[in-house]
Amino acid sequence: MTALRAPFTSTALRLLVFCVAGVVSALAVLAVPAILPGAAVLILWATGAFAQQPAPVVAPVFLVLFPLTVVLLVVLARPAGRVLATVHRRLAHRLLGERVDAPAPGPGWRAVGYCLLKVPLAVPQGYGAFCYVFGLVNLSYPVWWPLFRNHPPGTTLGPVGALTPFGIISTRSFAGTLVVAAAGLAMLLVAPWLMRAGATLDVAAQRRLLDPHGLAERVRELQVSRARAIDDAATMMRRLERDLHDGAQVRLATLALNLGMATEKLGADGPPPDLAQARELVALAHRGAKDALADLRELVRGIHPPVLDNGLGDALATLATGSAIPVAVSVELPGRPAPAIETIAYFCAAELLANAAKHSQASRIALGVTGSGARLRLTVEDDGAGGADPDGPGLSGLARRVGVVDGRLRVHSPAGGPTGVEIELPTQA
Repeated sequence: MTALRAPFTSTALRLLVFCVAGVVSALAVLAVPAILPGAAVLILWATGAFAQQPAPVVAPVFLVLFPLTVVLLVVLARPAGRVLATVHRRLAHRLLGERVDAPAPGPGWRAVGYCLLKVPLAVPQGYGAFCYVFGLVNLSYPVWWPLFRNHPPGTTLGPVGALTPFGIISTRSFAGTLVVAAAGLAMLLVAPWLMRAGATLDVAAQRRLLDPHGLAERVRELQVSRARAIDDAATMMRRLERDLHDGAQVRLATLALNLGMATEKLGADGPPPDLAQARELVALAHRGAKDALADLRELVRGIHPPVLDNGLGDALATLATGSAIPVAVSVELPGRPAPAIETIAYFCAAELLANAAKHSQASRIALGVTGSGARLRLTVEDDGAGGADPDGPGLSGLARRVGVVDGRLRVHSPAGGPTGVEIELPTQA
């Protein structure tokens, strides 16, 4: 059923737009080599080289103008490549939800390389778009055939062709349109997978060539991540010290004071002088001990939730039951990530669910975790009002937290919704 629904989803339409844009860009790139011979012919024609008696200045003018044309193309290649690359980065973000960071302002030849790579990348994209568009067209043959081919019996009609990946199918009868429709259905079913494959390769090329995370950038990120990890550790230590001092330590001091007073009331020997008051003090001490234990459990839960001992799936399911908005949880992990990664994923999910309940005005939330290879992907999507600010204190704090372990956070939240937050983490810290 999923395969039958795939061509008729909004995802398929977004893939179609992305692939068509890729094909148009590839055609534009292929048109560039025609500029040089075209410019040469234009220069020769303008200087009168094709006249019966060419002027003697033809050769010098050509030798000057043609190299200038070549230099101009070389100079414009980098900014043109950056513009085309920027367009496709934005298309990938808006249509596919894939965010690729902008390259550094200086280098532009990597963008030119991406534009050249668009030519082979356009093959699966164009093939998928062709199957999608003409699959729909071929499916319509049995519908319009009775309306436009309803000639009197005995009339000889010319064949009607239909484009398919296997060539042109011609038909002269309604029965033949059923064969065309079957071919169209097959094309339509396979089209989303072809377009997805082409789009995936395109995004991978963008990340490889356009993402600025080179070696120097990687070193800088590691330095920033180390500084953030040190700051986070220091902040956590101060928070634990404050919570222990203001919470459990005060309760334990009160407990010791009540037990000491109870001991005085009971007396060193002989009958207790004030048994009722001693019992009251012991009861207060007992209640204080339970409160101190509750505070300590809360502190432990803030460091490492005990529910994570059973795995991230059970922890997220337990977290979802406490949400004010209904949450659908889906966890598909081939194995257990590192404990530190599970903890980060759990706290990120907890904060995202809390933010959705507080700000999104949503009626439902989808929480998903998938794992492939060495990466873990956590997604939280809601049908709320949208407008989440990635640079706000909440989401930027999450970005810093996942950045400590070389993770990434992406936010797609247009005004009016829906909102989707994707966190990518390594499975090993």
